[in-house]
Amino acid sequence: MILSRLRTNLDFMPSPVRDRPGLLIRDSFRYSDATLIIPPLLVRGLEFFDGVRTDADLHTELTRLAGGAEIGNAVPNLINALRDAGFLEDETYAKIKESRHSAFVQSPVREALHAGSAYPAEVDPLQTVMQRYLGGKVSAQEGLIGIAAPHVSPEGGWQSYRAAYQCLTPDLHDRTFVVLGTSHYGEPDRFGLTRKPFETPFGRTRIDDALVSELARQPAVLMEDYCHSIEHSIEFQVVFLQSIYGPDVRILPILCGSFGRSVYEGGLPEDNDSVQRFFGALGEIAAREKERLLWVLGVDMAHMGVRYGDGFVAHAELDEMAVVRQRDQLRIERVNASDARGFWDLIKENQDDLKWCGSSPIYTFLKAVPQACGTLNHYEQWNIDEQSVVSFAGISFTG
Repeated sequence: MILSRLRTNLDFMPSPVRDRPGLLIRDSFRYSDATLIIPPLLVRGLEFFDGVRTDADLHTELTRLAGGAEIGNAVPNLINALRDAGFLEDETYAKIKESRHSAFVQSPVREALHAGSAYPAEVDPLQTVMQRYLGGKVSAQEGLIGIAAPHVSPEGGWQSYRAAYQCLTPDLHDRTFVVLGTSHYGEPDRFGLTRKPFETPFGRTRIDDALVSELARQPAVLMEDYCHSIEHSIEFQVVFLQSIYGPDVRILPILCGSFGRSVYEGGLPEDNDSVQRFFGALGEIAAREKERLLWVLGVDMAHMGVRYGDGFVAHAELDEMAVVRQRDQLRIERVNASDARGFWDLIKENQDDLKWCGSSPIYTFLKAVPQACGTLNHYEQWNIDEQSVVSFAGISFTG
């Protein structure tokens, strides 16, 4: 029997369970709720799920790895576990995927996926937490047109969130907040839109449906992009906005796919005609609706250390991360100077070895609002685990 391909859009990481070593696999797209820990002996067998090799080939390899010992039902058990979890490119996965996509399309709202994990799921505890994150004096800036905040866990990045959101004053409550978020799992060179209001423990937002309809005509747009249902980069910004302006804040949520072709092959993102047309359409909206828009970028910066494939253990602000700070600062300077080309030239250096996951929303903003002038209010690095670091900042834009 030919083995189905193992899905390429899964999350793989060393097992965090001390008495269960091996490889942890989970579904980054949340099609499946399953989490599997593959024992060390079987990990090598995963490469046999390639759509070419067979269960007999897998049995032979595992027997060899076991030194000729009897492996019992290891092969059928592994096949069944991967299939039942929806981790193989087969009929089971196709049905699960279709079901999830259909459920999102039919849902009247975009539900708060991360309530109860990244932030409290009940209103009173959430209000208490948000007061702690946002406490302090509002820092009004004349001519404010936007902010950039992290999309890392609020508990880890609250100081940068505060540095960004403290710039928002009460008089901005009637604006449409154009939220540009990183699409971690979306299609490259595409922009995900939805008409669904975001629902959080605070309540339900409004959507600027007219602007969604205007952008929906662009060929680079994916309407009702399923990635909205799982993505945190916009959800976290919504919670902060609701905390300041109330649940029915009006938003235009845009997920920005990566511009990886440009990073790895050269050129600029707008060399793709569909991307260029989207930049143009968003720029027209920015110029025409200038007085009623406020831009919010949900962006993280560098991702360094073992979790992200680097050959070193990363510690915030120490050793290699001191150099990362310097390189981050150079990129932030280009952003604040509204130098889109200079910023992108730095992103392309070494094929973005800093792994800035916020580069596409930032570049999209710089192309749509070229007059923006930025101010760095706070920069920090945070150990997301003992071996890996994420950097991020709070920035405000005037123009």
